[in-house]
Amino acid sequence: MSVLEKRLKDRSGNKCELCGYEHELQIYQVPPTSEGTEEDSILACKTCVEQIEDPEKVEPNHWRCLNESMWSEHLPVQIVAWRMLNRLRSEGWPQDLLDMMYLDEEALAWAKSTEETEDEGEKIIHKDSNGNILADGDSVVLIKDLDVKGANFTAKRGTPVHRISLVWDNAEQIEGRVEGQQIVILTQYVKKTK
Repeated sequence: MSVLEKRLKDRSGNKCELCGYEHELQIYQVPPTSEGTEEDSILACKTCVEQIEDPEKVEPNHWRCLNESMWSEHLPVQIVAWRMLNRLRSEGWPQDLLDMMYLDEEALAWAKSTEETEDEGEKIIHKDSNGNILADGDSVVLIKDLDVKGANFTAKRGTPVHRISLVWDNAEQIEGRVEGQQIVILTQYVKKTK
């Protein structure tokens, strides 16, 4: 047994650091810059490693274990938890966990460094009417009057919308609060503000 394997087994109590399973454990070096140290490796079971490495094999319910392991004191465990929650966020519950999770800037940069969705060419990017990229929490201004269906009012041009939310599966839609109502707004009708 290598020194690294012994240290990881001691650290994890001889269990998968993600799901707690006690069999078929192996060292998983967290990409992209793993040097094979305790600071960039985790001890994980065969099932977890297979699903991390092959998105086709992912079983969302297996990853409910992240509800606990995302709070690990060990950064590489947090990084893998963040990546898997991010991969699964369309399931709904992982987004709630991501919202609770905190990684400092350096850790977040590491977590995002493999940005799988970009490789698949299906990363959804929201842009305003001028082509500026929008992000959750941005503020925008309406550039035309919009009739709000079902709410019986018109959102006037020039109305600011603060702390928008992106609609993750549709690059042309955002959500925001106008006149106390949470509404869906088409990105082509907004302009990002500072």
